[in-house]
Amino acid sequence: MISKLINDYGFIRVACSSPELKVSDVWFNLSKIKDNIVSLCNEKAQVILFPELSITGHSCGDLFYQRLLIEETEKAILDLLNFSKSFQSIIIVGAPIEFQNRLFNCALVLANGKLLGIVPKTYLCNSGVYYERRWFTPALIQNNQMKYANQEVIFGSKILFNISNFKTTFGIEICEDLWAVNPPSSNLALAGAEIIFNLSGSAEYLGHSQYRKELVKTQSARLISAYLYASSGANESTTDFVYSGHCLIAENGKILKESERLLLDDITLISDIDVDLIKNQRLKNSTFGNIYNEGLHNYVISSTSLLESDAIDLKRKINKNAFVSSSKVQLDEDCSEVFTLQTLGLAKRLKHTNCEKVVLGVSGGLDSTLALLVAINTFEILSLDITNIFAVNMPGFGSTGRTKSNALNLSEILGVTTKEISINQAVLQHFEDIDHNPEDYSIVYENSQARERTQILMDIANQVGGIVIGTGDLSELALGWCTFNADQVSMYNLNSGVPKTLIKPLLDWYSESTDDLEIRSILKDVCNTPISPELLPLDNGQNLQITEEKIGPYILHDFFLYYILRHSFTPKKVFYLSVITFKGVYSELEILKWLKVFIIRFFNNQFKRNLMPDGVKIGSVALSPRGDWRMPSDASKDLWLKEVEDISIY
Repeated sequence: MISKLINDYGFIRVACSSPELKVSDVWFNLSKIKDNIVSLCNEKAQVILFPELSITGHSCGDLFYQRLLIEETEKAILDLLNFSKSFQSIIIVGAPIEFQNRLFNCALVLANGKLLGIVPKTYLCNSGVYYERRWFTPALIQNNQMKYANQEVIFGSKILFNISNFKTTFGIEICEDLWAVNPPSSNLALAGAEIIFNLSGSAEYLGHSQYRKELVKTQSARLISAYLYASSGANESTTDFVYSGHCLIAENGKILKESERLLLDDITLISDIDVDLIKNQRLKNSTFGNIYNEGLHNYVISSTSLLESDAIDLKRKINKNAFVSSSKVQLDEDCSEVFTLQTLGLAKRLKHTNCEKVVLGVSGGLDSTLALLVAINTFEILSLDITNIFAVNMPGFGSTGRTKSNALNLSEILGVTTKEISINQAVLQHFEDIDHNPEDYSIVYENSQARERTQILMDIANQVGGIVIGTGDLSELALGWCTFNADQVSMYNLNSGVPKTLIKPLLDWYSESTDDLEIRSILKDVCNTPISPELLPLDNGQNLQITEEKIGPYILHDFFLYYILRHSFTPKKVFYLSVITFKGVYSELEILKWLKVFIIRFFNNQFKRNLMPDGVKIGSVALSPRGDWRMPSDASKDLWLKEVEDISIY
């Protein structure tokens, strides 16, 4: 039976909070922090981050010197420690701490009544409106033990906090630390921290929030980590400037959640961090492997454990179209770049071979239509005659009038050289030669047509002195949905890096860029045509061979492909994510069925990928044996298949 609890799949629920406060009113601030803890724990938050100096307020100025403020802060922390015993969450707050007759700007990490560590700020901002060195001392070079709030606790900037039962490690830095040339978070990540928590007191001014956001986003990408940022809110002193309460949660270069800013009320933010994703990406990154031991040097690990959350639904958005942006603006940019990458790939190949002619089969389907458009764009960039693009339509036993007319009409409108060659007689002759009954619609019936088409394309290429452009896409390669020594081969495959679910958006994008209404109409119809190899005979002119009914929906297979290859997730985790993402679209039984199909087909067809032709990488997943994916053709699928078969539906 498969669990639905988020912690069972490598997620941990984290939160940022910028509560309402009163400057220097420790007990009011503590009450607001408690309120936020209760609220966020009700939402199953397991680690809660508060801003820099959140116990006192960031803008106390010379009040930080006051003995009363320092002593009341310690009493407030003692109170918070007792309060934390009622919750199964880690709490990170900011406070001024006196140690060895010096004052430090610190983060305190506590859980279940225990202080896990105190981390002083490394880089004190002392320029512009900031005068931190007036009150505080930079972090000491070495870790020390100290007594605080009646507990012996480790004090220093080289502390890693480990949640042992979740196999998750995090680190702390404070505000200006992130802006430094060498942020502490860099070494924390190298030492093993998958999540960085930043307590901040950053003031607001025009344009600063966007810069802050980009910095958090970039640092999370550079560290291959999650990065949480909680900033002091608008109730700080406005004597000289305003604080905004800006809270951010980033993961691997993506902003998962961002709060509103400039509110006088409490600001909270909550999301689920995918620690598995971070760990798996780091395994593939040689930077971490090469200097891991060096990065770990002199770090102390403070460990605790948490009860598993009973949270079920994820607090993060997962796109059904794993390879397609949900933002129209971003999608248009992506399509433009994909089209350019494909164009440059073909352009280089033509220049290198001194070839000015290409041959490709056009069926009226998605893949060949995209390849034709890219070929035309390439010829225009190279100032080549587009009549030297030979678009060959090869109708067979299952070809429909719809796809045939779309292929031929589009080719003619675009001005390429168009050929129509029926394969029926050649294939029937072949059946006779090998003694195959033409009424036997087995795999021989289908593959013979695919191989005849490839033979025609190759021989025409020899005739005209050109190269054959392959049109099969990334999703088909993953599933092995191609005929070996037929559409599996070409002199150059334009679409080998493009997943099926991205091809319709690419054609839509191209359609929007052209003023030719006839081209638009054809491209729209191509996109609306059911995906089919069109190899079996028609029934009263109707095509009954629908690819997705045979092998499953491409939107699911591309989802599986992305998370199994890009992030190395287990089948159980992929199933869990799929169930959440496609709730109301596909049942759990359907998802399980097609996940099993994906794994079987992926493993069984590696031999086709190991002999695939050249073609450029387009996105974060590629299957070329010379590039991202090196796998033996005879690797066993048993471990993956067993995990799928062990999944029971509630």
